[in-house]
Amino acid sequence: MKFETKRLDMPRMKKLFLFSISSMLVLLMITAFTLINNPDAMIGYWRTGDGKAIVQVYKQEDKYFGKIVWLAEPNDPETGKPKLDKKNEEEKLRTRPILGMVNLRDFKFIKKGVWEEGKIYDPKSGNDYSCEIKMTDENTLEVRGYVGISMFGRTDTWKRQRMKNQ
Repeated sequence: MKFETKRLDMPRMKKLFLFSISSMLVLLMITAFTLINNPDAMIGYWRTGDGKAIVQVYKQEDKYFGKIVWLAEPNDPETGKPKLDKKNEEEKLRTRPILGMVNLRDFKFIKKGVWEEGKIYDPKSGNDYSCEIKMTDENTLEVRGYVGISMFGRTDTWKRQRMKNQ
C-alpha cells in the first residue's frame, strides 16, 4: 500500500503564513478598538503606578467612580490601626479610613479611550485635582491629575488587575 503525499510549494506556504499573520493582526486591532471605544472599558481593578494601592473603577448612572479597595500597607505603622485621611483639608474627614475611600469622582466618557470632567483625590497630600483618564490599551490607564490646565499636572500609569474572585 502506497500513500501519496502532496508537498506544498514554498511560495504557497509563504502566502498561507502571511495570510494567517495578517488575519490575526486585524482581529487583534478590531478587538483593541472595540474595547477602547467601549465607555465601560475602564470598569475593573487597577493598580496605581507606585503599586501601593488598587482602585476599583465602577459606573453609577452615566458617570464613573473609583474606590480604594486594597493597600499594600493598610495600617498606620505608628498606631497599628487602619490608615486615616489625616491630611484632608476638611477636619471632619480626617478620621475616615483610606481603604474604601472613593478617590475618583464624576468621570464622563468623552470619546474613544478618554474619560474627563472628573476629580481625583490624593490622600498622600490631602488635595483634590481635576483629572482626565486615557486608556492606552485594554490593560493600561494614564491618569492625569492637574490644577487649572492639564499641561500643569502629573500622569500616573495604572495597570489592570485580575482579582481572584472575578
